Amino acid sequence: MAPAVPTTMDRPHFIGIGGAGMSGIAKILAQRGAAVAGSDAKDSATAAALRELGVTVHIGHAAEHLAADATCVVVSSAIRADNPELAAAAERGVPVVHRSDALARLMDGLRPIAVAGTHGKTTTTSMLAVSLDALGLNPSYAIGGDLNGPGTNALHGSGDIFVAEADESDRSFHKYAPEVAIVLNVELDHHANYASMDEIYESFETFVGRVRPGGTLVISADQAGARELTERVSGRHDIEIVTYGTAEDADVRVLKVTPRGLSSEVTILLNGKMLTFAVSVPGSHYAHNAVAALAAGVALGIPAHNLASALGKFTGVGRRLQLKGEANGVQVIDSYAHHPTEMTADLEAIRGAAAGSRVLVVFQPHLFSRTQELGTEMGRSLTLADASVVLDIYPAREDPIPGITSALIIDAAEKAGADVRPEHDMAAIPDVIAGMARPGDLVLTMGAGDVTDLGPKILARLES
Repeated sequence: MAPAVPTTMDRPHFIGIGGAGMSGIAKILAQRGAAVAGSDAKDSATAAALRELGVTVHIGHAAEHLAADATCVVVSSAIRADNPELAAAAERGVPVVHRSDALARLMDGLRPIAVAGTHGKTTTTSMLAVSLDALGLNPSYAIGGDLNGPGTNALHGSGDIFVAEADESDRSFHKYAPEVAIVLNVELDHHANYASMDEIYESFETFVGRVRPGGTLVISADQAGARELTERVSGRHDIEIVTYGTAEDADVRVLKVTPRGLSSEVTILLNGKMLTFAVSVPGSHYAHNAVAALAAGVALGIPAHNLASALGKFTGVGRRLQLKGEANGVQVIDSYAHHPTEMTADLEAIRGAAAGSRVLVVFQPHLFSRTQELGTEMGRSLTLADASVVLDIYPAREDPIPGITSALIIDAAEKAGADVRPEHDMAAIPDVIAGMARPGDLVLTMGAGDVTDLGPKILARLES
C-alpha cells in the first residue's frame, strides 16, 4: 500500500484548488490525512465538497492565504507567474510542486492505470473506477469530472489500483509510470503547446516509454493517430500491446454497437469468445471507451466477464452527455465537447438517440488558439444539429488573439449549410431557446466553459 501522505505534502497549499484536476488531488490528500488548504477565484460546489473533507478553501488569491506552516504549494500549468500566492512561496522558499508531480507521488506503491488520448479520457477513467469499485477492488482514482454515482472526481481507496486521467495538454503525463496505459486516440490539439503532429507523437511516445516493464499498452486499432503511434512504439518488447476496435486486426474486436436510446449494447470478440454487455451512455465512441476500460482491467488479471457485468454499473460522468432534465417535453443535455472530433461524436450519438426529434445546440467555443486552428472544423460539426446558437469564445487561461472570434465558426457553419446564429449575451440564451424549442426536441449545451451553467436556466425558462 502507498504511504498515507508523502512527507513534503502533509500541509499542501493548492492554487486554483477548485479545478477538476487540482481538487481531485486535494481530496485524496485530505482523505489520507493531510492538512490541505488552497484558494480559488470563486466559490463553487467543488469548494464546498472540499470543505466537507476538512480542507481550508480561500476565495480569491492573496499572499496571506499561504499558511505559515505550508510544506509545499501545488500548481497547475494554468497558474500564472504573477499569482500573489506563488510569489509568496518564492519569497519564503516554500517548494512549488506541479499538479502532475503531486499525482505521481500519490501513485507510489500502487498499480496505476493511466488513461491518455485527445478525447474520452474522463469517461474511460470513470468507467474503470466504477467497474473496479463494483467488483470490490476499492480503487483510488483521480478524474477530470464528477461521477454520476458517487458524485466525486477523486477517492482514496483501500485497494492497490490507482486509476488516473493522464493529461497530454502540457506534457504532464510524462511524469507517470503506469502498469497499464490506455491511449484512446492521438490528434492535434492544445495548439499553444504543440506546433505539429510530430510533436504530439513524440509526446505520446514518451508517455508509452514510461509504462513499467512487464506492463501493458491498450490502444485503439481504429483511429489513425493511434495506429501510427502503435507503429512507432512497436519496437518496445518489454510491454504487451493490446489493440481494440472494429479493425479486423484488433486484439479485442468490436463486432457491434446497438443503440438503446440514451444507452447502448456492445458485442466484442476477446480471445476467441463473444461477449455482450450494456453501456449506460449513448454513442459508439462511448462504447469503444468501455471496451478500452475492459481491456485494461483484463491486463491487470481481472476476468473479462466480471468486468463486462461491472461496466453496466457506470451511469455517466458530469458534462459527458449528461441529462440535466426535461421541461414541457424538451430534454436538456450537457456536453463537454469542444474539439471538432468530440463535437461530431456527441452530435452523432444524440442523433442516434433522438429517434427523429430535432437537436438544438448552444455551443461555446473554448480557447482562442483552438478556435484559430480548428474553428472551420467546429463549424462543419454543427451541420449535424437542426439549429445552433454560438456564443462568444470562452478564454479560460488565454488572452484574446486579434481577429479570432466566434464568427470564424459561424461562417464555416453557414458555408456548410448549417442553421446557425450568434448570441453575445449568455443571459439571453434561455429566452432564445424557449423561442426555438418545441415538445420532443433535445437541447444540447456544448463546450468546456461555463456554458454548462445554462442547463438549469433553460429548463426553468421552458417550465415557465
